[in-house]
Amino acid sequence: MVKTKETVPFVYPLGDKAVYAGTDEVGRGPLVGNVVAAAVILDPDNPIEGLTDSKKLTEKKRDALFDVIMEKALAVGIGEATPAEIDKLNILWASMLAMERAVAALKTEPEMVLVDGNKIPRNLGIPAIAVVKGDMLVKEISAASIIAKVTRDRQLIELDRRYPEYGFASHKGYPTAAHLQAIKEFGLIPNQYRCSYRPVREILEQGIVRVEEEIFTLS
Repeated sequence: MVKTKETVPFVYPLGDKAVYAGTDEVGRGPLVGNVVAAAVILDPDNPIEGLTDSKKLTEKKRDALFDVIMEKALAVGIGEATPAEIDKLNILWASMLAMERAVAALKTEPEMVLVDGNKIPRNLGIPAIAVVKGDMLVKEISAASIIAKVTRDRQLIELDRRYPEYGFASHKGYPTAAHLQAIKEFGLIPNQYRCSYRPVREILEQGIVRVEEEIFTLS
């Protein structure tokens, strides 16, 4: 008989009655777009069923839970860091910045922030702990991962609407073969790509940059 490793339940450091915000980010790997973070304070009197790591859910289920979280949560904050900020800070600290902005956007101040991963943003101004695999263990972080994932996916769908030739709706900005081929054919979209990422940097070195059409309005 094969023994499976049991998941140890998360123990809330300040007790079950304290006000916690969970925070998580998505979009570290893609070549294009913002890294997006969310922070969520759940209502203990209005529980939400089905919360888990957003990557474990179908798109349909994520979208449904997004609406439920937005309706039932005590507070939801969203924060982002741009491609320019990612290039300046690197993706790790840009992700931390996005989480700081998400927590700052909460209309209710938590007593503690539970951060997915093994690092804590430096400028939260609120006690915080890092929780490895928190998106699977902590319902507040699970909710934040869903809000962040759906928000960023919707941004890429909008980018796809504006630039359908790149296929953003399908690859969500990740460096797939189809995405890299589209860049070589149509160029890099100004202000959308993370120039410090190696595939983008190599394409820039080849001088492949999209020239945006200027729109003139006659007065």
